[in-house]
Amino acid sequence: MRKLASIQRIWKIEPIEGADKIELAFVLGWQCVVNKGQFKPMDLAVYFEIDSFLPIRDEFEFLRTSSYRKNDILGEGFRLKTMRFRGQISQGLLLPLGQFNELDTYSEIGTDVSEALGVRKWEVEEKITTGGTIIGELPIDVPHTDETRVQAEPELISDFKGLDYYISTKMDGSSHSISIDEGGFHVTGHNYEYKNDGKSAFYELINSRGIEAKLMDYYKANSISMITIQGELCAPGIQKNRLKLIKPEWYVFTIRVNGNRVGLKQMQEICKALDLLTVPIEEVGNDLPSKYPTVEALLERADGEYPKGGKKEGIVIRPVEPVYCERISAALSMKVVSNKYLIKNE
Repeated sequence: MRKLASIQRIWKIEPIEGADKIELAFVLGWQCVVNKGQFKPMDLAVYFEIDSFLPIRDEFEFLRTSSYRKNDILGEGFRLKTMRFRGQISQGLLLPLGQFNELDTYSEIGTDVSEALGVRKWEVEEKITTGGTIIGELPIDVPHTDETRVQAEPELISDFKGLDYYISTKMDGSSHSISIDEGGFHVTGHNYEYKNDGKSAFYELINSRGIEAKLMDYYKANSISMITIQGELCAPGIQKNRLKLIKPEWYVFTIRVNGNRVGLKQMQEICKALDLLTVPIEEVGNDLPSKYPTVEALLERADGEYPKGGKKEGIVIRPVEPVYCERISAALSMKVVSNKYLIKNE
């Protein structure tokens, strides 16, 4: 599970050229802009990740001008996103541990304090282009599609040692899934299942291409108990259409059969059988740390552009065959979001 707010140790402080009131603090693989003198190396702090939604409370009021948001799902609060100060990006928020009375008994590095502080993940459905009529939560075999950023878990790089890996393009769109289980056929967004009532752009794509019938035939022919296909819907009107598409397209990045993620080859074979596109596969190799040993090396690898010129969001790295990772309590996988993309688009 992603730790939106956690206790972490600051391992480095660096000055920002030309700035006399702010400096950079480094935690895990991230960098945050902080007030000068607020922290020193080895201090413990509460680190709030990007996309955290902080509750209304006095400790966060300084964020009101830049970060206040309100929506029907989450109510009022403060959304954290990548910010830029004096040419430096700030990837989250660091606050002193002693600022929160409810954390007096917390001191272990890595402790998840999201629930204690009322921190939730910022979620807004693409209601106009990819939403629809919500009829329930995600089905049991449809996991949330958040990938762990390598900056949040730099040690993930070493977990790829000796493994065959592949790097795919992170497509800039909206996450959507289809699945079949004993309850029938399901179409979902990032958080909810939708009704087939003509109000979901993704359902329209599924219907127009006969994907439900194709998947049902495959499901029956292979005596499968559950199958889930997850991908990124990219289209005009979604995320500023940075792929510059003229019509909607769905790029598959994960397939689960009977509750387990399949490997790259099987994913490609199933997509071929169902006439679906996978996300572009940029590289296949062995022993990732020998080629990209640091976060910085992977950030450089993540830079680039989509075929029609839009700034690429980044890359996703996975083993060719799924491997369970205790570090993230899930199948080993990580994303690297380009800093150039973040500066330009956030």
